[in-house]
Amino acid sequence: MKIAMNTLFDKIWDKHVVQIVDDGPTQLYIDRMYCHEVTSPQAFEGMRERGMKCFRPALIFCMPDHNTPTRDQDKPIEDPVSRHQVETLAKNCEEFGLPHFAMNSSDNGIIHVVGPEKGLSLPGMTIVCGDSHTSTHGAVGAVAFGIGTSEVEMVMASQCILQQKPKSMRISINGELNKGVTAKDVALYLMAKLTTSGATGYFVEYAGQVVHEMSMEGRLTLCNLSIEMGARGGFVAPDETTFAYLKGREYAPKGAEWEKAVEVWRKLRSNEDAVFDKELEFDAADIEPRITYGTNPGMGIGIDECIPTLDSIPLSGQASFLKSLDYMGFKPGESLLGKPIDYVFLGACTNGRIEDFRAFASVVKGRRKAAEVTAWLVPGSWTVFRKIAEEGIDRILEEAGFEIRQPGCSACLAMNGDKIPTGKYCVSTSNRNFEGRQGPGARTILASPVVAAAAAVNGCITDPRKY
Repeated sequence: MKIAMNTLFDKIWDKHVVQIVDDGPTQLYIDRMYCHEVTSPQAFEGMRERGMKCFRPALIFCMPDHNTPTRDQDKPIEDPVSRHQVETLAKNCEEFGLPHFAMNSSDNGIIHVVGPEKGLSLPGMTIVCGDSHTSTHGAVGAVAFGIGTSEVEMVMASQCILQQKPKSMRISINGELNKGVTAKDVALYLMAKLTTSGATGYFVEYAGQVVHEMSMEGRLTLCNLSIEMGARGGFVAPDETTFAYLKGREYAPKGAEWEKAVEVWRKLRSNEDAVFDKELEFDAADIEPRITYGTNPGMGIGIDECIPTLDSIPLSGQASFLKSLDYMGFKPGESLLGKPIDYVFLGACTNGRIEDFRAFASVVKGRRKAAEVTAWLVPGSWTVFRKIAEEGIDRILEEAGFEIRQPGCSACLAMNGDKIPTGKYCVSTSNRNFEGRQGPGARTILASPVVAAAAAVNGCITDPRKY
């Protein structure tokens, strides 16, 4: 059996080890913790019951995102449960002295969008949050992963966490991406190849020409979806793209401290002779714009491919395959091109960044939204919201018949007012297509911003390469 060594993951992990429990987990120091309103209340209550204070409150940043409405944020939240959770987070932050990016403030947004864009997430860090998509922050060259509520309390109390060290995997994608193919398509392709459990137990380092040439926004999307392959997390070694993105950010080092930091960050890479527990390599030429057809993110196809036939599915998986298609209203062997859709959602911590809005606008510019389609375009933060206006993207979208909503998790999950009605189809740039994820009975088709834009204009699933 190969033993991973000299990998970047090992270097970051080992540097943060406080102690290793005999025949047990590792006590790992955490540089940054993010908290939102859903998974933190029980942790705060546990701290209160024990009479404890946060060990290093300046390293814990909190903001509501899951329950925030995407309209009228200056008014009280109508749903009593959502309102209670958001208000409770504000009270807990005040009581425990934690930085709080309140709803409708200029700092607010989706926690996994705000962290990197403010320079709170930096290379070489260990980062946790009570949210599975914490893997997003790995794009800056950090070891970032989701934790449970009891572990949130553990970090509040000690700035440490007990964890078993994952195995190490490197996924390399080489060659040049085809026209119309985005980071989201790369991630959906990997999920289809590995399945939603293919990276279970591993921390993934993404490498190769495709990843090296990706923008930071693309890398954030790719790392965001690591968890959907079963991975503990995913990350990209920091490089000039990383440094250019982080320079000048609010919480990034400044002046001489910046130069010192970059000097250290340049050394954060796996050795040439690094040995991984598992290595996989893929050819960019094999990836085309993609969509999902089922009820997990690994059930995906190239946009001009057909849903698999029943005889191509292993016998053990045929029952769940048919159940999934029945929920979606699809048939084995069916092509989805031209399939009418009802909703389009652009946003989430997967695709709610400025690059995603630029891509969406590039398709709809000079065209009109299909009258039968309801489109929710939701920035991942107020910073993104402002950039949309500064770059004139808002005018392009409005002229095409679209409305830009206020920041929040929105229709990624049914925890706020943006729910897809039962039986309706939504082409969504979010990260999960589980049954009921976007609302009871909602049917989700995961896609990139350009695929979503093409669907919004045509009113059906459309190959974006025609534009």
